[in-house]
Formats: sequence, C-alpha cells, structure tokens
Amino acid sequence: DTIVLGLGHLFKAILHEDGEDVIAGGIEKMSKSKNNGIDPQTLIDRYGADTVRVYTMNTAPPDQSLEWSDAGVEGAHRFLKKLWNLCSKNIDSIKKGAGDLSSLGDVQEGIRREVHAALKKALFDYERQQFNTVVSGCIIIVNALNKLSDSEQDRAVLHEGLNIVLRLLGPIAPHVTHYLWNELEFGGDILDAGRPEVDESALTQESIEYVVQVNGKVRGKINVPADAEKAAIEQAAKDNENVQRFVGDATIRKIIVVPNKLVNIVAK
Repeated sequence: DTIVLGLGHLFKAILHEDGEDVIAGGIEKMSKSKNNGIDPQTLIDRYGADTVRVYTMNTAPPDQSLEWSDAGVEGAHRFLKKLWNLCSKNIDSIKKGAGDLSSLGDVQEGIRREVHAALKKALFDYERQQFNTVVSGCIIIVNALNKLSDSEQDRAVLHEGLNIVLRLLGPIAPHVTHYLWNELEFGGDILDAGRPEVDESALTQESIEYVVQVNGKVRGKINVPADAEKAAIEQAAKDNENVQRFVGDATIRKIIVVPNKLVNIVAK
C-alpha cells in the first residue's frame, strides 16, 4: 500500500511498509524482482480461472511480454459469457442431434464457411503455439454462429459449429468447455474428442461477393463466379448500375482488384 501526500501541485507517493518514496517509471515487463506482478487469484476469484487463461493466451504469444489491462480481462469474460449464452439458448435444439448439412441455403453455407475458415487458421496457429490467434478464431466462430436462428438448416450448422468451437477452445478454457460439452450432450468426454477437422468442401464457393468502390467510396456490390478472371471482375464492376451512376462522364484511370474482397475504380 502507498500513502499519497499532496501540497498544491506537488504530489509524491510513499510505500506504507518502509516509508520510502515511490518513483514512477514507464511500462515494464512484470517480474518478481521488480515487485510489480499481478496476483492471478484475485482475478480468478472475480472472473474464474478460464477468463484469466483466455485473457493471457489472447493478449500476446507465450514467448512475448504483454501490457496488463483490466479492461482486457473483462473482454475475455464477455466472450466466455457470449459463448455460454449461445449454448444456453440453443441447448434444447442442440440436444436433438446433428442436422443435415447437405442441403443448406446460401446464408447457412456462408456461415459454415466462416466457421471452417477460422478453424483452418486456428489449427495452423496451434501448431505454431500462436494461442492468441487461436482465441481470435474462436471469437470469429462464436460471432458467426450468433447470426443463426432456429430453423432446421440453422440448427445443423449451429450443432457442428458449437462442437467445433468447444473442442478448439478446450485446452485454453477447459472448465467452461467441459461443462458446456456435457450440457449439450455431445457424448463422451471432451478430452477424448480430439481436435476438430476442417471440411475443405465447406470452404469452396461458386460465387464471390465483391465490394465496389469509386474513388475510395463504396458504391455497390457484385457477385462473380469464384474462378472469374481479373478482367471479368473489372467488367462486372463497371457494369454495375450504381457504379455507372457515380462514375458518370469521368474517365476511369485505374481499376484495383483485391482478390475475393474489393474492386476500387479510380475515375477523374
């Protein structure tokens, strides 16, 4: 503990234990020798061990130092609550078992693609021990699954997605994931379930949506075949009715295509 003494605009802090002045310094790595560590038990008592684990893993790679943030701990806690709420509100639906993934609509296919794309990257990051990006992948999956409702097609994607994210997050947040795994009746012990596998077929796309900008401002969207050549993508962007309206009589100087994402038309 410290005592802060003030006189006008002059302040100083004195360590209560030995009466010595406390000298403020810059941001430093926590260490026992500097007596600037954080007792994790305080945070565990408040948020639970899994929150502290998720925060620690998500903030920085294990071989790097990190700047401690109480707000970051609260963010990790919110994520786990979001996962918990997603499971709780769909528990009866999930207990019905896996649905049919062979006849999904475009929305469900898109969400399933998000899940497996995040899973693919997370599994790669696990091998590199990049646990911070593994947590990011889990957050992406939970956010994607929260877009689903209670239709049969949605239930099929949700059942698969929750099964995936619980196994993916299990080594990082073992207590929460173990409990939810049992509550959702996925069967057996999550420790025996193994890592989830990527379904490469879920990553294939017949068409890709591009955002079209004119001079840096979004003016439309186009859908083109996934295997479309650059020239075909450019032409589709130029043919978009709203894009033509904003280009008007200007001369197109350049067209920049960011694969699978964006077309920017520069016109003057």
